[in-house]
Amino acid sequence: MNDTARLHWQDTDGEHGARWRSEAGAPPPKRVVIADDQTKADEAFKLACEGTALLYRGDFQNARQLLQAMGRRAEKKPKKAANMTEAFHQHRMAQAQRARTLGLLLIPVDGDYRIPLRRAPEVGEACREAWGEADGQPSVVSLRELQGLIGAHEWRKKGVAIPALGGAHIHPHYGVFSPVRGEYVDLVAEAPLPSLDLAFDIGTGTGVLAAVLAQRGVKQVIGTDRDPRALACAKENVERLGLGRQIEIIEADLFPAGRAPLIVCNPPWLPGKVAAPIEAAVYDPDSRMLKGFLAGLKDHLTPGGEGWLILSDFAEHLGLRQRGEVLRLIEAAGLKLIQRHDTRPRHGKAMDTSDPLHLARVAEKTSLWRLTPV
Repeated sequence: MNDTARLHWQDTDGEHGARWRSEAGAPPPKRVVIADDQTKADEAFKLACEGTALLYRGDFQNARQLLQAMGRRAEKKPKKAANMTEAFHQHRMAQAQRARTLGLLLIPVDGDYRIPLRRAPEVGEACREAWGEADGQPSVVSLRELQGLIGAHEWRKKGVAIPALGGAHIHPHYGVFSPVRGEYVDLVAEAPLPSLDLAFDIGTGTGVLAAVLAQRGVKQVIGTDRDPRALACAKENVERLGLGRQIEIIEADLFPAGRAPLIVCNPPWLPGKVAAPIEAAVYDPDSRMLKGFLAGLKDHLTPGGEGWLILSDFAEHLGLRQRGEVLRLIEAAGLKLIQRHDTRPRHGKAMDTSDPLHLARVAEKTSLWRLTPV
């Protein structure tokens, strides 16, 4: 997020400006009009489609209803795709267009993180979690992003119950991928451990896999990540679970120094460009993290050690990765497969027949590849 970007607009009082906040890194809109409780959804949607932002003044709940009405107008029946790859690209383009359009309904936020609209909720704590302490500068943010920020705050408070941790909760921070898909966690909880001495968790995120390994009896776990939000999130979860003596969270791009008898990595599952920072847990440009993990694994394992790669084959069903490519990367890195443990998805999308990617989702498998040097 660019903290120096500013949004400028004009109303009956003259020209105004405020800090522009965009988690996706979108530039501040060049055209801004004032919207209020009298603004019609058709008019708002037309302006947004033309690239004009609407800065809301009035009742916050009415702004929410206006956004919902704009969202209904943005819904389009997908075109019939020739194949699953085309369906995926159409789906992603439609999502991006929808996000751009709906992201143009804007909300002012005062310098102390208060929203100067009637019936506005208290969002100070949620804003501090995502943006840091208030510095007195007023800002403007899209209502859609603000809702995401509020939703993330609620998830952080509530947490996600992890059966593999005996029902204990992991509390995801804003911008850190939530472990709501429990099947990959269960794979790590059930695979036979090669050692109880030491494990590396590469790209630890919320720290959930590091916590599972520690609860299984691994004496020392080192979790790495390069994202500041993930590092703070993992550290907080580790302390909350009382695992601070077993788990160390450090900043590193992939591997920490040294070698370990077990190295675990759950990279983003889809090769592709990251359109916004929050997509970094889903998209791995040119399979950078996957390739980096496999290429460096041999040099970081102790003799007889194992690398655990947790990966979905969703990309193969979408035509984004060729079948057999993962195995070719494994062999090229001087590794061999000991065993592969597979599971099927249990999330709601896999059961949604209206999803344009349903056929790929229902065929998806998530696998834990147990690897060792040749």
